[in-house]
Amino acid sequence: MRAPVCAALLLWLLSDAASRQFSEEDMAAVRQRIKSMFYHAYNSYLDNAFPYDELRPLTCDGHDTWGSFSLTLIDALDTLLVLGNRTEFQRVASLLQDTVDFDIDVNASVFETNIRVVGGLLSAHLLSGRGGMDLEPGWPCSGPLLRMAEDAARKLLPAFQTPTGMPYGTINLLYGVSPTETPVTCTAGVGTFILEFATLSRLTGDPTFENAARRAMSALWRTRSDIGLVGNHVDIVTQKWVAQDAGIGAGVDSYFEYLVKGAIMLQDQDLLNMFHAYDRAIQNYTRFDDWYLWVQMHKGTVTMPVFQSLEAFWPGLQSLLGNLDGAVRTFQNYYSVWRQFGGLPEFYSIPQGYTVDKREGYPLRPELIESAMYLFRATGDHTYLQLGLDALESIERITKTPCGYASVKDLRDHQLDNRMESFFLAETIKYLYLLFDPAHFLHGGGREGDGSWEEGGEGGQ
Repeated sequence: MRAPVCAALLLWLLSDAASRQFSEEDMAAVRQRIKSMFYHAYNSYLDNAFPYDELRPLTCDGHDTWGSFSLTLIDALDTLLVLGNRTEFQRVASLLQDTVDFDIDVNASVFETNIRVVGGLLSAHLLSGRGGMDLEPGWPCSGPLLRMAEDAARKLLPAFQTPTGMPYGTINLLYGVSPTETPVTCTAGVGTFILEFATLSRLTGDPTFENAARRAMSALWRTRSDIGLVGNHVDIVTQKWVAQDAGIGAGVDSYFEYLVKGAIMLQDQDLLNMFHAYDRAIQNYTRFDDWYLWVQMHKGTVTMPVFQSLEAFWPGLQSLLGNLDGAVRTFQNYYSVWRQFGGLPEFYSIPQGYTVDKREGYPLRPELIESAMYLFRATGDHTYLQLGLDALESIERITKTPCGYASVKDLRDHQLDNRMESFFLAETIKYLYLLFDPAHFLHGGGREGDGSWEEGGEGGQ
């Protein structure tokens, strides 16, 4: 058992971190380091990978991953404005209008295209006034980036034409859903559309998008078990659960995130009530010593006593609801894992206190940093700034290459993988920067400790 080692490490970490207070000069210096990190990765993508979707930082070239539409540039567009670079924001917004075409014969993930492409374009559209772009009459209900987002989303709509309203997981952007497409998709792939699709409907006046997202969420809600849990993979035609592991991690995570953030954005009590019902079941059946395990959705018996890195969004989500005590304790557990390895492994065995075989990697995910940002906003505790600085330094030390930053293939020996996913620029760096900029306009004028600000969905919008 390595848990006592983690506990001792955590006590040291928290006592050490809590002893430091960051001045505005300290935070400004860290922001400059974060900007340098961003531009090293961003310029490496432009120089070596554009117009491909992603940079391969070990071979200094590019490759297409999610659809062949310069994904990294779309996903990171709003980060340019968050960092204050209006000139580059304007240039890239114009470039994307000229070069990106969604009428292509490509099989695309419905989930990923929504959160990264539709979400990225909507974010940039809504920020374009601050970006110094010439705004069309009627903005924000018109504009070129909005039209691009609508075009991309319309390519996804045929996936929702199912008996249940739950979408298929993959669609061909030119020909629609293949007759041989599997009807099995993950829970998150059904319930992670309300932020982008409702925004589109409210801006364009076309209710089709929001209606599709709500129908899918309602269908998913009806499939929950007698004890109030949902599984991991569902047949979207029969509504039968194919994988019955229930938890808050991979394959499920963003469904819960979008219930809460959708409720906040739309002031929708029904969405919030759904989440609270799920949360009661999650606390009753999956929580153990401020960790969250995987259980059988009908029985509540433990199936996987593991922590998955995607679960690290949970403390931030809990803080949005005012559940600070539990959020802080769970965050401390998660950060003890980061300190153990210099990143969060995809799977971590809680009983063994170590990585799970073949799940040792860290693809530069943003979730723990996002939670630190929320918790700092809610508490004003500078401990989270120290944790953010530690994260910045470990990413620099372990993953930096001459051509960007590389995913970690194995955190045990810090072996690198030849990939830099778009969310590193779109979310990880963005949340780090916002953590150290309490006066940023995206915080809505609030200061640390007031909990007044709510960030957007998976694409960072």
